[in-house]
Amino acid sequence: MSAALVIFTLMPASPPPEITDYLRILLGEQPASFIAEASLRLVLLYLLMLTALRLMGKRMAGQLSRPELAALVSMAAAIGLPILSPDRGLLASVVIAAVVVLGQRLVTHWAARRARVEQLLMGNVRTVVADGVLQLATLEYAVLSQEQLFAQLRGESLEHLGQVHRCYMEANGTFSLVEAPQPQPGLSLLPSWDQDFRRLQPVAVGAFACQTCGHVQKAPAKPAQPCPHCGAPGWEPAVDAIK
Repeated sequence: MSAALVIFTLMPASPPPEITDYLRILLGEQPASFIAEASLRLVLLYLLMLTALRLMGKRMAGQLSRPELAALVSMAAAIGLPILSPDRGLLASVVIAAVVVLGQRLVTHWAARRARVEQLLMGNVRTVVADGVLQLATLEYAVLSQEQLFAQLRGESLEHLGQVHRCYMEANGTFSLVEAPQPQPGLSLLPSWDQDFRRLQPVAVGAFACQTCGHVQKAPAKPAQPCPHCGAPGWEPAVDAIK
């Protein structure tokens, strides 16, 4: 113990890093020749990633499901470190990528044969809007806010919920919209702060929309009672049907 302490004491201390040591900032502790090696590693691992994605199917190039995202992140984590670490070889990354590809193909094959497994791993389709009314329980389950959904619907050139017959949230997180053949009055999709634009929307006389779920109540004046659909107290004039 004492000999080790003496050796440690006699070892020269590493000089503290200097802010003006530009060579260290640019190259780190590796020689300049490692830049060429890192570039070669990047090319090889890039080709490995492309090959693995091709083997995992065309779905990996689109919206990712949960298992696909987990596989992609796992492979990226395994491949990323050897690019800049000269003490790590590439063979481990090749083996890990092979395991990830094989596991992904087995999971996909298993899910295709068993609906219960597919629903458990991939998720299922859920209705987020039905006949112009938000399905709040589904939004809460999907961790989806009202404004996020409204932004999606505005992206479809819609102005109020009365134009929506059904809006589905697919298993991969995308949305499928079925517009109402005959739009009804509904809750405005425009941001509450954009009052200039909101004033341009036609108001449905005698119809008020719940600010929380979009349920439309027929009444001569703003209802005093809470919304019968969600129990929220807030109401606003519904936007008239827009063709």
